[in-house]
Amino acid sequence: MAEKKNDINWFPGHMRKALNETGERMKLVDVVYETADARIPFSSRNPELDKIIGNKPRIVILNKADLADPAKTPLWIKSLESENIRACALESTHKKGFDKLNAITMELMKEKLEKAAEKGRTGRPVRVMVVGAPNTGKSTIINALAGRKAAVTGDKPGVTKDFKWIMTGGRLELMDMAGVLWPRIANAKSGICLTALGSVKEEITDVVKVAYETLKIMAGIYPDLLKERYGVDIDVTLEEEEGFYQDPFYDIFLAMAKKRGCIMSGGRIDEERFARLFLNDLREGRTGRITLEMPEDYK
Repeated sequence: MAEKKNDINWFPGHMRKALNETGERMKLVDVVYETADARIPFSSRNPELDKIIGNKPRIVILNKADLADPAKTPLWIKSLESENIRACALESTHKKGFDKLNAITMELMKEKLEKAAEKGRTGRPVRVMVVGAPNTGKSTIINALAGRKAAVTGDKPGVTKDFKWIMTGGRLELMDMAGVLWPRIANAKSGICLTALGSVKEEITDVVKVAYETLKIMAGIYPDLLKERYGVDIDVTLEEEEGFYQDPFYDIFLAMAKKRGCIMSGGRIDEERFARLFLNDLREGRTGRITLEMPEDYK
């Protein structure tokens, strides 16, 4: 079945500028840390970066692994490495996984550092560009590596708008680039996933539609988590009526909203209030540890 046309796109001017600058500054670094959200490893990776990074050593960081399905993150790492892309999982807010990241970095840099040492440059720093989609935890990673608040963090996309060098006190020098999306998000599911998990600004979307479509994705993968969080059975059957299939998810959406007390005067359901509550639960991990994409879906 052909993928539905995507109607969620957010590519302000500063992102085009940041993409251009990423390419211009690539020659200044040794290694690229490409951040992605471990819950949506496909949708949160910028396809434009493949062309920009080229043959430069790269590590894909599946960040927010503490919010992702622990059984699925290793499968994504294995899939990436089958494509000769080094990858590791991080829990940047808990500062877990950084030993593995450092080990891979030093492995990739081994030959270059040995050559530098032969020339007497024993203290040569490793220059790393940190780049990725908005709200994938880029600044939190930088602060953890630096051991201080060196980059501005936030739970909204578009916080970092320019680049700067950050010294870590160790072997690494970090170049913090602005979070960048791409001119055209490829498909409807990616647009929904990016918005649901905070990489696209809610303000440019229909928040009820995003929550509703995310519910449908979640219902197919984690019905038990939804039932546990919202107290509603996710028993979905398609019923045909006069040649059309009725969508059962709307009734589920309304029942979940009612359970959470999202009711206006006259007993009407406050759909927008529940949509925001539902998405916040998802982003903060209150729904449970989830991964909305699997490698085999994108082969």
